[in-house]
Amino acid sequence: MEPIQSSLSKWMKENKNFQENYTKIRSEVLNDPEIKEFLSLHPEISNSELNKSLVKLYEYKTQSKQCDQCSSFNECQNMLQGYSPILQVENGEIHLAYEKCHSRIMIEKEQSQQQLVQSVHVPKEILQASINNIDDDKNRNNGVMEMFNFLREASNKLPRKGIYFYGPFGVGKTYFLGALANELKKMNISSMIIYMPEFVREIKSSFKNDTTNEKIEYFKKADVLMLDDIGAEMQSSWFRDEILGSVLQYRMMEQLPVCFTSNYSLEQLEGVLASTRDGVEKVKAGRIIERIRQVSKEVPIYGENRRN
Repeated sequence: MEPIQSSLSKWMKENKNFQENYTKIRSEVLNDPEIKEFLSLHPEISNSELNKSLVKLYEYKTQSKQCDQCSSFNECQNMLQGYSPILQVENGEIHLAYEKCHSRIMIEKEQSQQQLVQSVHVPKEILQASINNIDDDKNRNNGVMEMFNFLREASNKLPRKGIYFYGPFGVGKTYFLGALANELKKMNISSMIIYMPEFVREIKSSFKNDTTNEKIEYFKKADVLMLDDIGAEMQSSWFRDEILGSVLQYRMMEQLPVCFTSNYSLEQLEGVLASTRDGVEKVKAGRIIERIRQVSKEVPIYGENRRN
């Protein structure tokens, strides 16, 4: 049987248009600046290897390299979306490989970072909060300053104390938590934001599938735990002492920060936590307040109601 290479050569000679197109494409490929530079760095490549690898070189030439011809990841024109071609030589043979492009790396980084901010029943707009969108308001300047202090310290080492934001309804306390969480994720620091009234219900519902301890362990060990609206939940002595007390005790011992929002100062919160169905329990409530002081710094926030 006649070798396929000979048959191909014969066919090319008989097909003038194909031969002309082939010659034109070959010339364009070999005169491509990047390919010329590549070949100049590898003089060991033979002409036969060059001809054999023309398809690979053409594939390399016609694709975008590290997003230079793509406006965005979704508009990627390459054969493998988000992958950029690279030419390699091994034992005198040309190989075409692919590596992640800048856009894919950024997309994967954003997806990975997004997983660092998790929440239990927190509104979507809070999870998208940005520190750049916090209004310049002298009534909240102290809170903003404490946030920046926390972030500055976190850039070197996770602070031992978080922030206890307290003040009237609608001044932006919860938004502060969301903005703080999104800044922390840029440092690859995870956070868990929990809306306290729903947290109580979450724990109660976990009795049904026996996941209470698993959830408590998860809340205990987040890099930065954020408890939103503490004091608003229907309080029971069991939840206060066995759940909240356990989480705060662990984080206090491990020197892990907790951030809070509340309508109450710590002095006022102590009275709220003391009043349960079982009566007034000042000593036990005082123990919780002392733990909160160990894991956070009390910071008041005032200003106009932004919910109106």
